[in-house]
Amino acid sequence: MQTEPRAVSVGILKGGFAKTTTALNLARELAHRNERALVVDLDDNGHMTLNLGFGDEYSSGETGNHAESVLLEGEDPRDHVVNVVDGLDLFPAHEDLESVQSALKEATMGTTRLKRDLVDPLLGEEYDYVVVDCPANRGKLNDNAMYATGNLVIPLRPENGYETGLSNTLDRLVQEAREYFELDILAVVPSDLRKRIDQDTRDRRLLREITTRDAIDHLVPNFAYLSDEDWAAVDDGSYDGDLPGIRYRAAIDDAHQAGVPLRDYDPECDQLAAYDELAAIVERGEVAR
Repeated sequence: MQTEPRAVSVGILKGGFAKTTTALNLARELAHRNERALVVDLDDNGHMTLNLGFGDEYSSGETGNHAESVLLEGEDPRDHVVNVVDGLDLFPAHEDLESVQSALKEATMGTTRLKRDLVDPLLGEEYDYVVVDCPANRGKLNDNAMYATGNLVIPLRPENGYETGLSNTLDRLVQEAREYFELDILAVVPSDLRKRIDQDTRDRRLLREITTRDAIDHLVPNFAYLSDEDWAAVDDGSYDGDLPGIRYRAAIDDAHQAGVPLRDYDPECDQLAAYDELAAIVERGEVAR
């Protein structure tokens, strides 16, 4: 399959929904399947940057606010990229991203800076794919990510508020952005599922919501999709397929604690197949049934 370099944002207007885990492991699989990938941490909490062991880069240190230097002063982003594992690099978050966001509001063409100063210079030249871990709130950093990538992956967890998080993301982020530029949703990804789906669990309700809703069902990856026939089989006890979604595995949490992507912590984990399919969706630019 011939593919072109592509950038993608991973985002939802709700915290605690596996956004950082999805972004990191998606970027790692893109690096594994291709040659080089870059993950950009735009979340002001810096969870990815800190968990990967780049605390010095997150704090001001000797280099100052590198996000400000690149997005507001036009410095070369290559000077601030760090290596995670072979083939995967990181543009780290900074503890003072909030001041960068405030400055972008006043900057000329403030929504275009990430695209102009980081994504365009690096995508296709240095990296085959760029994955942006977005903040969980609206603002200029999120606007920059959407504009720079033009593509979005929405992660979900079966937690209280997933309906609101999904609706707010579609209505307040995607629809509003589309008034000004093209933005495609590549996938809606349910993660951290661990309950039965033949009973009235939150896992079942989440999966039913996204696999039966007309505007969303075509965006659900095959590893999480259940057809009407599948749901009928679930309900009559005859379903014998794999449990849908990215399932909870201790290895995913342990990799997070160890500060490495899942592939580098447990290359035998069965959930790597889901991240691999997600990477293929990004390469292709759409879900394929």
